[in-house]
Amino acid sequence: MIQLLNRCFKNRKAWLLLLLTACVLELIALYFHHVVLLKPCVLCIYQRCALFGIVAAGLVGAIAPATPLRFVGLAVWLYSAWQGLLLAIKHTDIQLHPSPFVTCDFFVSFPIWFPLDKWLPSVFSANGDCAARQWRFFSLEMPQWMIVIFSTYLAVAVIVLIANFFCSLKCNLFTR
Repeated sequence: MIQLLNRCFKNRKAWLLLLLTACVLELIALYFHHVVLLKPCVLCIYQRCALFGIVAAGLVGAIAPATPLRFVGLAVWLYSAWQGLLLAIKHTDIQLHPSPFVTCDFFVSFPIWFPLDKWLPSVFSANGDCAARQWRFFSLEMPQWMIVIFSTYLAVAVIVLIANFFCSLKCNLFTR
């Protein structure tokens, strides 16, 4: 199993699948934003950025999947999935336990050198409330679904990391 995973992620198709799933989720987010007219909050936008990090990881891994460059993609994937999971947990906590003392910011705060909300306001501007419950599917709110999604991305990334580590360790043991 570990060898199969290691071989899969040395193949461009696996990285393109990662890229495709994250792009589909981004398109779904834009559909909810612009067609269903749900108002994204600051944490929604930050989770969207974490998904764009996974898109970037898929691109980096797809460029040269059989080279050490795939570890850069894997690192970006792990970091983005972890940060997205933390944001989704925080968002869920705000929705399930509303408090006037625990809220999200009113405006997104991107670095001065990378103002995504100014460059692409239709994608990265937030005008919703983090505590507002706008959408539910199978009794889970949107941030709860994002916990499931980011947990899945994180679990697969950890398994791929372990597979790469054990395969390289096993290969080194057998070549001596």
